[in-house]
Amino acid sequence: MKYFYRLTIFFGFLVIVFLIIAYSRGYRVNLQKKTVTSTGILAISSFPKAAKVYLNGKLKGITDLNLNLEPGEYDVEIKKEGYTSWQKKIKLKGELVITLDALLFPLNPSFSPLTNLGVKKAFPLDQTDKVLLYLEKNDPEKDGFYILDIEKKPVGFFEPLKLILKKSLLPSEEINLEEIYFDFSPDFKEAILNLKEKSYLLSLDQENQNLFDISTSKQMLLDAWQKEKEKNTQKILETFKKDLAKIATDSFHIISFSPDKTKILYQAKKNLTLPAFIKPPLPATNQTEEKRDLKKNYFYVYDKKEDKNYEINLIDLIDLIAKKNKKFPSNLIRQEKLEIGNFIMWYPDSKHLVFNEKGKISILDYDGENKQVVYSGPYEKDFFLVSLRGNLILLINFNPENNPQPDIYEVEIK
Repeated sequence: MKYFYRLTIFFGFLVIVFLIIAYSRGYRVNLQKKTVTSTGILAISSFPKAAKVYLNGKLKGITDLNLNLEPGEYDVEIKKEGYTSWQKKIKLKGELVITLDALLFPLNPSFSPLTNLGVKKAFPLDQTDKVLLYLEKNDPEKDGFYILDIEKKPVGFFEPLKLILKKSLLPSEEINLEEIYFDFSPDFKEAILNLKEKSYLLSLDQENQNLFDISTSKQMLLDAWQKEKEKNTQKILETFKKDLAKIATDSFHIISFSPDKTKILYQAKKNLTLPAFIKPPLPATNQTEEKRDLKKNYFYVYDKKEDKNYEINLIDLIDLIAKKNKKFPSNLIRQEKLEIGNFIMWYPDSKHLVFNEKGKISILDYDGENKQVVYSGPYEKDFFLVSLRGNLILLINFNPENNPQPDIYEVEIK
């Protein structure tokens, strides 16, 4: 009798353990159908928190939220009053967890002025928190080029400016800001100022007391900088699968890497099929349909963590840039000529892309879904930057009748 009692306890313990494991793996009893079915878990989070979660149009709760659901297709929508909405269609499988992380943006962002002197021209330093500015107030001691470091916290109300070059050192002829352009070193510590037929090397770390004319040797320096950029690119590619790194070197125009260096925004140089590099495929990954049959001149994002490749529709952006350049028809797409990096940037979270297009700023999930307009107010269309804080940096003039020049503003979208 004692032996039977112990055996009963043992088998009872095994049943409890089995039920706990089955429950943790998503199995649930359906009393209506009188069956035991496997379920999947949908883990939903958002920024900001406390956003409403709708499944197939029905409210299920607020974020952050974990839902045990039967396998099947679901339309997920996340909403919060005063913010943009987020949508995604997912196909849930039993015993798997799918994680959704929605980033919502305010419909009415706030503005913080970073300068109050009037900015005639601004040049972004790609994926940094620095901007090169040109100020002109008919003051020979103050007119010239400055560096605005957005990341530095100001002592006063406005961000500090560091003088780089006084206008008085430039040739006496009138400066045409539309013709001025800069070439930047890979570390953004130096720049080449291109002014008409002359080129000058500038330090971006300190004030330049004299102009250093490098017109005759400019190409040699540009070639050296290009080799350094290619070397840096190869270092990052070495962290990817070996076969992918080779394909990327031979067949990708790499526009930029995500800030965490796990994704590549690129343009395909030729038609090819991207093979699978992780076998078997990882379970419960991003369910957006990927495109591994690459088409020449099309744009894609490759994610090395999940070995997924997504097509990014840049047709509107390409047409905009082609019209601006007026050098060639938009169907002749060449990334190095179009300077696409001036119109598209990675968001600091490495999960989104930011576009400057047709008088508005839009943000897109890295898989090509959930395009949201985050700003459509006034701004100078040739300049935009995304700060490391996740806000837009724009050149805006809110009072053009009384103020002839715009200023730099931080548009707080996060």
